[in-house]
Amino acid sequence: MQPAVVAHRGASAHAAEHTLAAYDLALAQGADALECDVRLTRDGHLVCVHDRRVDRTTNSRGVVSTLSLADLAMLDYGGEIGVLTLDALLGLAKDHGSRLFIETKHPVRYGGLVETKLVALLARHGLAEPAAKEDSPVVVMSFSTLAVRRVRAAAPRLPTVLLVTQLWPTLRDGTLPPWADHTGPGIGLLRRDPDYVARAADHGHATYCWTVDEPDDVMLCANIGVRWLATNAPAATRAVLGAG
Repeated sequence: MQPAVVAHRGASAHAAEHTLAAYDLALAQGADALECDVRLTRDGHLVCVHDRRVDRTTNSRGVVSTLSLADLAMLDYGGEIGVLTLDALLGLAKDHGSRLFIETKHPVRYGGLVETKLVALLARHGLAEPAAKEDSPVVVMSFSTLAVRRVRAAAPRLPTVLLVTQLWPTLRDGTLPPWADHTGPGIGLLRRDPDYVARAADHGHATYCWTVDEPDDVMLCANIGVRWLATNAPAATRAVLGAG
C-alpha cells in the first residue's frame, strides 16, 4: 500500500507556509491529509506558526507568545494578510473531509497550556472523542514526550505520534511508550535505518515520516512501508508514487 501524502504546512514548496493559499493548493494537488504546527498567542489563541518568532515568515519581527491575535492579524505572511488560526484550519479540513495532523511546538512559554487549549478546541469542533482512532479526523504530534503524554491523558481516544530525530536506546527495537500510537521519524533517520519501519510495525506502530521531497526518498518510504509521508510538494510527490 502506498503512503498517504500529507501536505507539510500546506503545499509549502509553492505557497507561503501555513496560509490558506498553501492549504487550498495542497487540496487541489490531491493531498490525502494536511499538517500544521501550533503555538499560543499572548491572549490564548492557537495559531498555525512553526517558528518561535515571526521574523522568517512575515514582514515583521517578534515572538509569537508575546503577540496577541490582533497583532498577528496585521502581518503579511508571504502575501496573505492575517495569521491562520487552528480554528479556521480545522474548519477547512472538516469541509474537505481531510485528516489534519497537528504538531504542538515545545519548549514554549506556556508549557502544557498548549495541549489544554488544543483539546478544548477539538472538543468544541466535536473532534476530541473519535469513535475509533483509525478514523479520527485529527492526529496530534509532538517531539515533546510530555506533550504527547498530556494529550493522551486529556483525550485518550485521540491518536498520537511521537516525533523523533534519533532513536533512543529504548526505541530502537520498534517499541513506543504506551501513550504514543505511531512513530514519527525524520527521513534522515530512515535513510540510516530503513528497517526501523518494519520493527515498529511488528509492535503495532505505523510510521509518519517527515519531510520527504526528493524522489529517491519518496520511493524509499513507499518501499519500506511508511504509512504517512509529509511533503512540501504534494503533487510532485504523488507523481513519483504514481510512476513508481
